[in-house]
Amino acid sequence: MSEITPFEDTEEFRDHIATVDEHGKRVWIYPKKPKGKFTSARTYLSWAFLIFLFGTPFIKVGGEPLLLFDVIHRHFNIFGVSFAPQDFHLFVLAMLTFVVFIILFTVIFGRLFCGWVCPQTVFMEMVFRKIEYWIEGDANAQRRLNSSPWTTEKIIKKGGKQALFFAISVLIANTFLAYIIGVDEVFKIATQPISQNLTGFIALMVFSFAFFFVFSFMREQICTAICPYGRLQGVLLDKNSIVVHYDYVRGEPRGKIKRENHKPQSPVTAIQSTVLQSEKTVALEMVEALPPAASPIEAVQKSLGDCIDCKLCIHVCPTGIDIRNGTQLECVNCTACIDACDEVMDKVSRPRGLIRYASALGIETNTQKIFTTRVKAYSVVLGLLVTLNIVLLSMRTDVEVLLLRTPGLLFQNVGKHHISNLYNYEIINKTRDTFPIEFRMAEPTGTIKLIGKVPMTRASEITEGELFIEIDRKHLTGHKTRIAVDVYSNGKMIDRVRTNFLGPMF
Repeated sequence: MSEITPFEDTEEFRDHIATVDEHGKRVWIYPKKPKGKFTSARTYLSWAFLIFLFGTPFIKVGGEPLLLFDVIHRHFNIFGVSFAPQDFHLFVLAMLTFVVFIILFTVIFGRLFCGWVCPQTVFMEMVFRKIEYWIEGDANAQRRLNSSPWTTEKIIKKGGKQALFFAISVLIANTFLAYIIGVDEVFKIATQPISQNLTGFIALMVFSFAFFFVFSFMREQICTAICPYGRLQGVLLDKNSIVVHYDYVRGEPRGKIKRENHKPQSPVTAIQSTVLQSEKTVALEMVEALPPAASPIEAVQKSLGDCIDCKLCIHVCPTGIDIRNGTQLECVNCTACIDACDEVMDKVSRPRGLIRYASALGIETNTQKIFTTRVKAYSVVLGLLVTLNIVLLSMRTDVEVLLLRTPGLLFQNVGKHHISNLYNYEIINKTRDTFPIEFRMAEPTGTIKLIGKVPMTRASEITEGELFIEIDRKHLTGHKTRIAVDVYSNGKMIDRVRTNFLGPMF
């Protein structure tokens, strides 16, 4: 009976993550400082992102913040457009559209968002990590500092770093609150006595310590263990998704480069060379089969791939993975491994792109297909949702008026020729302005009589009241007549409402 060869698990690395050891303890990651064209591009993009993030709360349109997500008072401003609680259906639809967009984007480009514009990555790699490099040095210097005894120098470096980290966390917390309650309210919390804004101050401190904990301690654990998007990509990626990939076709098998030694030989070395002459004969025969320009060293290297197994791609990875194992949950597509590998390829005179943006199918077959059936299906759904969003937003008004007959009451006769109905009105002001409201009959001809004063609708509030509508009998079409009322403010029509008018049966 023939022996059964035991199955070799080639994907054992997927059973655990690089930041946790076999005992379940945290493995602290010391990524080597990356450099290269992708790192530079991400740095420039991060500057633009940070300018937008910290500058937007100060930009106002018509006296209102450009972006405001006031969940406390249920009021939102998005690029100058105000949304009230009554627009909740628009938010649900917008969120659904955004989710479909994320799905489509991930199917095509994988976790590209995480590596380039995710706030967690931008702050961690482009702000906090750079401060750490500046104060403590590169990866090896950080290891030495952490393992060294506590000295004055270590206390100054560690204390100074953490102080800067907390100061930036406070700045981030203030900015975060500015998007929720507005920059003016944040300014009051920062300048007025704590007793006057105790709730706001507590919220500010809670967010400050939360951000400090995330960027000082949690770090890549947010991306690998907490962020739901990282988990989501596992069911969205396929062989056509373009992610950071290692070209195993070109790179395998791995092996160190053996360089020819040109130093003068010692007597011992000369004797060894004579003894090993017969073993070199095989290599020389391989050389004879190559073109005349090939050297003996090139002949030996022909059996190896382009990967020289320097492991720099692992050393620069902020999540500690080996990209050569293939696409992994922890990979945030930060491109640090691409820059590191390209630099090595330049030094060994080999083409760049051993690690690059590519799909698994592209690596295998050297072909790339983006518009797959899945991509087309998601694109159609996204297109329909975007169209629906545009239609509903175009139909949306800043003021919404409800006009309904008062329940339980019939019509009243006014003289010989007119019929009157009592109505309740409700004015929903979605703006931050206060203005008067005027009702005018649109069709048919009639008279509107308000009960009480002229309604004055206030910012982000609902104004209620009652009014009578009188219509000549000759304009009625039956027991129930459809009528239209125009709503004006400062001489400008802002809405038209339709309702029913009851009259006698003919």
